[in-house]
Amino acid sequence: MTTFPHPGKENTNETLSLAMDYAKAHDLDLVLATCTGATVQAALAMAAEKDYKRPLVAVTHVYGMAEPGVNELPEDLRRELAQQGVRFVTAAHALSGGERGLSKRFGGVNPVELVAHTLRMLGQGAKVCVEIALMALDAGTIPHGKPVVAVGGTAYGADTALVLTPAYTANLLDTHIHTLLCKPW
Repeated sequence: MTTFPHPGKENTNETLSLAMDYAKAHDLDLVLATCTGATVQAALAMAAEKDYKRPLVAVTHVYGMAEPGVNELPEDLRRELAQQGVRFVTAAHALSGGERGLSKRFGGVNPVELVAHTLRMLGQGAKVCVEIALMALDAGTIPHGKPVVAVGGTAYGADTALVLTPAYTANLLDTHIHTLLCKPW
């Protein structure tokens, strides 16, 4: 496992390289978190260099995350990336979604939020990796019962990569984390 001294986007290229090398060697899908599309653009360029042939799956924030009615990933870039074979998932966060709305309104914590906070003990990126893999499986963009390599990060960029077999969100505790490829210290 590779560890980075600090979280953040400065780890994106090494994270993507480690994740893509593993995914290529094991013939696995690569699932990427992206807000603005920058991580996906970097992954596409790297896929060409590394001859990684599988389609990339990109999981975005929902509309309204930063501003009501707006998605952080510009529509023209989404279309351009989709034309290059990227499969997109835009859905409520699997490890917060509606529960966060209830806990914000009424106070307290709900069970799925406890799962998210437990995963954050490994780092924000680890939580993101599990979450986007669940969301990608729920959306049907990756096959059920097969491991994937998930890439997430802390705020922007990528700094964490996990190999995991996700479950559907309705069965999230059946998710299995196999390998931690890299994360911030």
